[in-house]
Amino acid sequence: MGHTLEEARAAKDKAKQLFASNVGVGITKVDDGYAVKVNLRNPLVDKENVPTAIDGVPIQFEVVGEIRKQ
Repeated sequence: MGHTLEEARAAKDKAKQLFASNVGVGITKVDDGYAVKVNLRNPLVDKENVPTAIDGVPIQFEVVGEIRKQ
């Protein structure tokens, strides 16, 4: 079973703190649940030390270029 929207929202708040600069953080639907989506301005330099989940909620990364508030 996938993660609930509430779990994803809690993980999103933690991701905002963890990836504070040069990123946009949101929630995305995956399979039968939700994940945190981190939009990056530039590719990650140190991928080995980047978490793939927060409290069990998966994180998806995408390089999107300039981050703008919508």
